[in-house]
Amino acid sequence: MKVLANDGVSQSGINALEAAGYEVITTTVAQEQLQNYINDNDISVLLVRSATTVRQDLIDNCPSLKIIGRGGVGMDNIDVAYARSKGLHVINTPAASSHSVAELVFGHFYGLARFLHNANRDMPLEGDSNFKKLKKAYAKGTELKGKTLGVIGFGRIGQATAKIGLGAGMKVIAFDPFIEKANLELEFFDGQKVNFDIATISKEDVLKQADFLTLHVPAQKDYVIDEKEFNQMKDGVIMANAARGGVINEIALVKALEKGKVARAALDVFEKEPQPEIQLLMNSALSLTPHTGAATNEAQDRIGVELADQIISILG
Repeated sequence: MKVLANDGVSQSGINALEAAGYEVITTTVAQEQLQNYINDNDISVLLVRSATTVRQDLIDNCPSLKIIGRGGVGMDNIDVAYARSKGLHVINTPAASSHSVAELVFGHFYGLARFLHNANRDMPLEGDSNFKKLKKAYAKGTELKGKTLGVIGFGRIGQATAKIGLGAGMKVIAFDPFIEKANLELEFFDGQKVNFDIATISKEDVLKQADFLTLHVPAQKDYVIDEKEFNQMKDGVIMANAARGGVINEIALVKALEKGKVARAALDVFEKEPQPEIQLLMNSALSLTPHTGAATNEAQDRIGVELADQIISILG
């Protein structure tokens, strides 16, 4: 059987599939040519990430397809319910990238807390001529230890982020409409483990108490953070969105930054990917990455192996 990994897959995933007797094709086929390619090559499994979409017309017109796999968590680029109604298996890898996203959030948090995102821009330009001025400008950093981390969305990624916060000495509070409490197990290099029970609280209470705020929610119709929610936050909060573009009202965010309600913020995802609004790209209070939350070598290895294991389990 043939597997088309249209947006790529790790070598570890390829090795696992080939060892089980599958042919893995890593050619990137243009969206408009995908239907013909699948039919001409009798593809049984289509693996995608976020670049390729799998909609009803493709599902209807590719009878050889048995499995659609998404390397990652969100499946908004796949018509999941329709595919399953047609007898296809739709799989993803919800656990594989949790820690990678969590580490990126804290990379942003540490950078924002100490103005690294600005200092790294300014030092090459003015480090020799305005050293003392820059030192003074960036001398009012803050520590994460002892601060309150608010987590909106307490699934796998939210919990992974909370674990890093606990390890950094932060108090963790969380909101999730579907989870009442979670037990977080922190594992250390020498085999020691420490457990924390976190009971979720209301969204409003998280917003009021958090010094640092991170979102880990799926794409949805309405904003999770809009003008009302910004008004409920502490003055000077630092926040991050590495979840989905469109869960924060970006216009309201810019206003909150201008007013000082939000001191600084990190965005890994944007409402208008792959062309984020220019006022976000040029805002010195923002730390920005191009949707790289899950993009670590380790996560890609886990994604490939997890997809391979599921495919082999389903098809034998």
